[in-house]
Amino acid sequence: MLFVILFAATLLLLGYLLGQVKITEANKASYLTRAAVIATIYALITYLFKPISYGPIQVRVSEALTLLPLIESSAVPGLFIGCLIANILGGMGPWDIYFGSIITLIAACITAKMPGPVLGSLPPIILNAFGVAYYLSIIYDVPYLLTALYIGIGQVVSVAGLGIPLFSFIQRTSLKDFFRKG
Repeated sequence: MLFVILFAATLLLLGYLLGQVKITEANKASYLTRAAVIATIYALITYLFKPISYGPIQVRVSEALTLLPLIESSAVPGLFIGCLIANILGGMGPWDIYFGSIITLIAACITAKMPGPVLGSLPPIILNAFGVAYYLSIIYDVPYLLTALYIGIGQVVSVAGLGIPLFSFIQRTSLKDFFRKG
């Protein structure tokens, strides 16, 4: 019953956040397409790197995409849906499906408000290190602080180590034309 309530709350939160975005009829299809592409890439990368994407010691390579909300508003729902799909495929259960996806959604919303990629990398690193580590330490019966350290290191590698260079690459190439905030 708890997970049904969490699922409903997750959908309501996503609906509320999407309601805050100014999407006109003219750009609705483009917005949804970009969100779907981001979700697909996130889920695919996570699943392709499955051995290192789940568990108390992980480097989720797809987290490099978590800086996209700085340049693309559709990345917020895209990252959430991608994480939701990846967590369903990951087999870690309802805790990861709901809480992991909500943490990604909250981090993406905060990242979208940040002034640049260095500060923008902090929300996904910090929220995942402490939030994901909480339920993984319960699931795996391992010490919370050690799990937070491992998840934090993995997030630094993927978000700062891979995400900031990816962000810079997008900004320097014609890929920036695909993304547009607003």
